[in-house]
Amino acid sequence: MFGLFKPSTVPSAEDALPGRAEPIPTAEKHHVLGTPLKPPYPEGIETILFGFGCFWGAERRMWELDGVYTTAAGYAAGATPHPTYKEVCSGRTGHNEVVLVAYDPEKIAVDALLKVFWEAHDPTQGMRQGNDVGTQYRSGIYVTTEAQREAALATRDAVQAQLTAKGYPAITTEIIDAPEFYFAEDYHQQYLAKNPGGYCGLRGTGVTCPIGTAA
Repeated sequence: MFGLFKPSTVPSAEDALPGRAEPIPTAEKHHVLGTPLKPPYPEGIETILFGFGCFWGAERRMWELDGVYTTAAGYAAGATPHPTYKEVCSGRTGHNEVVLVAYDPEKIAVDALLKVFWEAHDPTQGMRQGNDVGTQYRSGIYVTTEAQREAALATRDAVQAQLTAKGYPAITTEIIDAPEFYFAEDYHQQYLAKNPGGYCGLRGTGVTCPIGTAA
């Protein structure tokens, strides 16, 4: 019901919903990995945020990777503090549905995470992903280190060359410093592990993203 009459642009901070001062309740541990959902994480763990459509399917793609310490579904890159899912779905918070990925760079390189990101969705669609329409479904990479930024930009350029050859338009993925991340409600965390037949929604373009592009 949230797919109708949603704005196609991110609202300004002045126009966004007011939100709340306190975090909304969520899970304590990862339903699959058994690791803590929230920091502090062990020494050496790095974090990055990805938005590539409905966060149910996006999170599953990330927790399946060896070297990932924990993942969490949540909201980022908007103006409303501590939003609820219903508020995000209204299009009036500016937030994107994202996945927090906490990973051990000694076990998995950020390029491997980016490979999954680019290959799992269509990054050219703007404020939608397939049948999921709205600003919360935009493609985004939200980095916490300069090395992540360099890898994101390098792999974007490599993927763009393939997409252009296939007749796709320009990539619309936003690549910015990671904004504040708000954990989504308990039932969204590891949703497809709890509901194996649930909606995923990810559709790739058939391009391949080379690992090690940033090297």
